[in-house]
Amino acid sequence: MREEGKITVFLLDDHEVVRRGVHELLSVESDIEVVGEAGTAADALVRIPATRPDVAVLDVRLPDGSGVEVCREIRSQDDSIKCLMLTSFADDEALFDAIMAGASGYVLKAIRGNELLTAVRDVAAGKSLLDPVATARVLERLRDGNNAKGDDRLANLTEQERKILDLIGEGLTNRAIGERLHLAEKTIKNYVSSLLSKLGMERRSQAAAYVARMQAERR
Repeated sequence: MREEGKITVFLLDDHEVVRRGVHELLSVESDIEVVGEAGTAADALVRIPATRPDVAVLDVRLPDGSGVEVCREIRSQDDSIKCLMLTSFADDEALFDAIMAGASGYVLKAIRGNELLTAVRDVAAGKSLLDPVATARVLERLRDGNNAKGDDRLANLTEQERKILDLIGEGLTNRAIGERLHLAEKTIKNYVSSLLSKLGMERRSQAAAYVARMQAERR
């Protein structure tokens, strides 16, 4: 039984030593309770919805995928779960992906113990820990990459691809898009590959940001 009033946390990291260290750090705090752990993305995608933590602390690089993908999938199912990305590497690409996946925070594993505790508490309280300077730099780069040719590229998309692009912009996974359009997940994956190619993009997170920018310009 989880105790009332405690911040519940789930840990995802493929290194058992790291996971155990973070677990011990969090568990000694009277206001925090670790409700689950996983070492792979696949395991996390099963266990996180089952435990419904307040905060999921997710390692970015995993043997079977990415903590960013786990974040995107989990938040598309339940956006009350806050995600705190934990990584050894500071790079714009990972930060960009974390922003687009809906993560509340992004911290390096070199962080001090008390700083990680503060980060977990802040994220649980609904605060964003994404550095505004780094975020602005990433979004500026995105704007530069998606120049005025955007509307020309949109004209190349089929009606179905346009629908799927809009749903990507809403943060839906391929599975969720398939359910919405009554199509197989594999079919959606093929559509996504096609529309990304036509837009000159490599990642669905770029497409999601592209939709967000277009919507902002319409307002």
